[in-house]
Amino acid sequence: MTLAALATVLRASRGLAAKADIAAITQRLGVALADAGDDCAAIPDGDEFLLLAIEGFMNEFVAQDPWFAGWCGVMVNISDVAAMGGRALAVVDAIWSVGVAGAADVLAGMRAAAQAYGVPIVGGHTNIRNEQGQLAVAILGRAKKLLTSFDAKPGDRLITAIDLRGRYREPFSNWEAATTAPPARLRGDLEILSLIAESGLSRAGKDISQAGIIGTAAMLAECSRVAVTIDIAAIPCPEDVPMERWLLSFPSFGYLLSVAPENVTTVLAIFHARGIAAADIGGIAAGSCVTITDGIGQEIIWDFAQAPLTGCAPGVAA
Repeated sequence: MTLAALATVLRASRGLAAKADIAAITQRLGVALADAGDDCAAIPDGDEFLLLAIEGFMNEFVAQDPWFAGWCGVMVNISDVAAMGGRALAVVDAIWSVGVAGAADVLAGMRAAAQAYGVPIVGGHTNIRNEQGQLAVAILGRAKKLLTSFDAKPGDRLITAIDLRGRYREPFSNWEAATTAPPARLRGDLEILSLIAESGLSRAGKDISQAGIIGTAAMLAECSRVAVTIDIAAIPCPEDVPMERWLLSFPSFGYLLSVAPENVTTVLAIFHARGIAAADIGGIAAGSCVTITDGIGQEIIWDFAQAPLTGCAPGVAA
């Protein structure tokens, strides 16, 4: 696929379109857009921060793969907390199903993930007299130091870290590297993000979401009011996976970090020591464009000077 064709696929992706829905919903709630955009809400609590987040899941995902949907309900929330330099404390769920039997696989997946990650399920809401299955899960965490979406700086390097020791959970583009991993490894890997935040090795980052690597980089760039250029050839990728699919994939362990040049070697070494693929994939600069390059040509994926994506950036009011 040519770089131009790849750019067209990325711009038209469902994940990127979903991020463009954020502004309209946030404004109707009366929440300042400058307070949105992070993976969690960060609530000051003494010298630390409480982290609060929630994830809802596509109905077709819950219907087709209910056990994994339950697992993801816990996993992706924990990932959101880790992406902000925090540690998860507990989760609650809201589940709708057609009878008790209709909830069984979802609940089993949630329970398995809670046990693997060592994060308790402490309550929630249940409706088992519904016409279809639905799931939402919320989490509470705590951070000593934050990684945010608003602190990427011109001159930083963009680092990605992804656990490639997995496989696709067909038919969705979920790169699943967690369900068969040793629980001790899962918990230890998540500690990396807290270590990086608390050591001051980075102040900005995000977990790679349904928008994929490029879409997630775009959200980071928008919140920080910077430009990002990404070298697609530098992105760690599993063997035999087409780049057009990989760039739209949702990895079970996948993060972007904005890192000062003098800290890049240290940050990469921390991930590599745990067997996680990590690489410097591009630069952060002053400007408004998210650009991909193959080393020969360039394609602009989004220009915030022309249109917002999520609308989340400093100075934006409700």
